[in-house]
Order: sequence, then structure tokens, then C-alpha cells
Amino acid sequence: MLAREWVVVTDQRTGLGWLATQLWGERVLIASAVFVGFMMWLAGLHLGWVSFAVLLLVIAGLLRMERRAVEAGRRTMAVAPAAPIVEAAPPAADLTPISAVLGALDAPALLLSARETVKLQNRAAEAIFGPIPQGSDLAGRIRAPGILDMVRDAIGSGQPRETEHAERLPSETVYVVRIAPLAGPTTEPLWLLTFRDVSQARRIDRMRSDFIANASHELRTPLASLRGFIETLQGPARNDLKAHERFLAIMHEQATRMSRLVDDLLSLSRLELRSNLAPDQTVDLVPLLGHVRDSLQPLANDLGVEIALALPAHPVTVAGDRDELVEVFENLLENACKYGQEGKRVDVALSGGQGAPVELSVTDYGPGIPPEHVPRITERFYRVNVEASRSKKGTGLGLAIVKHILTRHKARLVVKSEVGKGTVFTVKF
Repeated sequence: MLAREWVVVTDQRTGLGWLATQLWGERVLIASAVFVGFMMWLAGLHLGWVSFAVLLLVIAGLLRMERRAVEAGRRTMAVAPAAPIVEAAPPAADLTPISAVLGALDAPALLLSARETVKLQNRAAEAIFGPIPQGSDLAGRIRAPGILDMVRDAIGSGQPRETEHAERLPSETVYVVRIAPLAGPTTEPLWLLTFRDVSQARRIDRMRSDFIANASHELRTPLASLRGFIETLQGPARNDLKAHERFLAIMHEQATRMSRLVDDLLSLSRLELRSNLAPDQTVDLVPLLGHVRDSLQPLANDLGVEIALALPAHPVTVAGDRDELVEVFENLLENACKYGQEGKRVDVALSGGQGAPVELSVTDYGPGIPPEHVPRITERFYRVNVEASRSKKGTGLGLAIVKHILTRHKARLVVKSEVGKGTVFTVKF
């Protein structure tokens, strides 16, 4: 470094000094020129010092020009790097209007692409399937083969498709699932997958068919008995007075059973017509329960059952229809006396009132109800034990009537039972 500076200072005013300065900064270039000159000398081309110096300058200039061109290209690349060549992507579809429409639907709905990926979902669908990230594959969240096959068939054919799908857990739910192409503002083909809950309609259809079957069965049995006894009295027992008395008593019993069944059916029909009309009376339950106990006392005495009332000293009033509430408590106490006869005792306890919630419990100490039957005992014609129910002259409609009346009174029935220890029916207003 010191030697270079000395040369530049002492000889920069002469041509030789300028030449030395230029060549010293280009040591690599000098070495290249020396090598070329040496090779020429070996080849027999003898040059003078002046010619050799000119040769060095020419070679150095050419090499410097080449290096400057390379450096200029590098600076250009550093300042403005070339943009990578990418394929132009299609413009993203604006799904905002479609999202607003889906958000207004109360039925679950999913917007799908032709690749079976989820583009959008509304809140109703999120409540059932959970949040589905945009672009997720439909098969990753809906595992029903029938729905997935329907989606593939619809997308492949370009035509709407519909199927019925049932879920068993957490409760039985039936959906009508439909997929159709969506004619929207986008050029991308989109498909709308909707789920319509028809569980209530299916349950009503099943209840209607079960009701007709059970009602016809309940009426057919006593009618067959009446027909048989009448034919017997008209034929072999025409002149048998003792047979007349025995058969007529049975016929009267069967006719009474049919009359009770018809009365219960009419009561259910009236309750269904007035199910949306709230009662406008005020009923004090304390004297009402005393009246129900007195009306059922002869039945309790015949069965050897004691009815014990535990009633508060103050009035306990609720909004309700007196006749309907009498029917509720008569059904509950009569069932407790009949089916809890083994316990010999039925306890009736009333609590609440004066601002506190009102509760009435009817407890028997009979055989109890198996747990698998408890959720269904308020269904029409449902019996835990068919033979026991018919032997006790039950129609299978008593608890169904109780449930309908309590629903109209904005009350509910809670049943707790333990096999071998008894059952507690609690009415909560």
C-alpha cells in the first residue's frame, strides 16, 4: 500500500508515472498481459519496449471494458431484479351477496365448489357441523356416504338431487338434504347444499299411524267380546238364565271400557284444539286436592290403599282450569292406587305458593317402573305391562291426557322411579 502511494505521488506528472498508476490498479490485468507477452517471446516474436508497453495498454483496456460491462450488468440486476414469471390467476369471485342470503336462512346451508370444497356456510350449518374453514373438503366434515354420493352425482350430472338422511345421536333427527346448481354472479360453478329438518313431521306421521292402530285395536277387543257373547246368548245359551246373568255382566264391563276409551279420545281431541289457549281462571289447589281424595276414597278402600295428604295451611293458587286440573290429579292418584297397590299407601304433598314455585308430588310404593319405560309412559296407548293395564281397566290414555293438560297450563311432569321401591310423579307449575 505504501509503495503504491509513493509511485502515484512521485511519477503522476509523467507519462510513465500515469502508466504505472493505471497498471498498478490492475494487477490481475498486468499479469495477464505479461503472460501473453511471454508466450509471444517464446514463439519468436521479439517486441521492443515501446511496442510491449502499447500491447500491455491495449490488453488492459480491453479487460477493463469487459469487467465494467459485467459490473454494470450486476448493478442492474441488484437494483431491478427480474420478476418471476407466474401464471395469471383468475379473479376471485365476490361471494358477499351470496353470504348475506345464506345468513338470512334458518336452515343449514353450505356453498360448494365443483371440487366438493366448502366455500361458505351459514350459522345454522355451523351450529350442526361446527365451523368449516373455507376451502375444506366436504367429506372431512360430513361422513354420511349417502349425502356424499348424492353430491358427486349432482356435480357430475349438473342436475339437482335430493335424499333423506337420519341422525340417531344426540337425538333422532331426520333431514331432507338437497343440492342444486347456483346461478349467481360468478363464472365459477357453485352448488348449494341445504338441510331441511322434517323430524317433527315424521314424528307426527308416526304418532298418527300408531294412534289409529292402537285405537282400532283397543276398540276391536271389546267389540269382539260383545259380538261373541251376543251370538252365544242367541244360540246355545238362549234359555240359560245363569249364563245370561254372567254374560250380560261381562258385556256391560266391555261396553263401559269402550265408553271410557271414547271419552278419553274426545278429551284428547278437545285438549289439542285448546292447546294454544292459556287458562284464565285462578284455582286454589288445597281444597281441590281434598275433593279429588274424597272422590277416589271408595276405589282406595277397595284396593286397600291409604291416601295421605300433606297440604300447607295457606292457599296455594295457580292459573288454570279447575275441571282439567281435577282430571290431572284424579289420573295421577288413580294410577298410584292401582299400580302401587302393593305398597298400601299413596302420599300426596303440595308445596309452594305465596310467590314460591308450586309443586305437587304423588308417591306410591309399588313395584316401580323400569328405566327404559319412563321416557315413553306419557305416549298414547303406551303401557309398561299390557295385561296388567287392561286388567285394571286402563285405556292407556291417562298420562297422555295429563301431559296435554299440563302443557296447556305451562307446567311439566317429572317422573322418578326405582324398581322395587315405587314411583314419584311431580307436577311443577
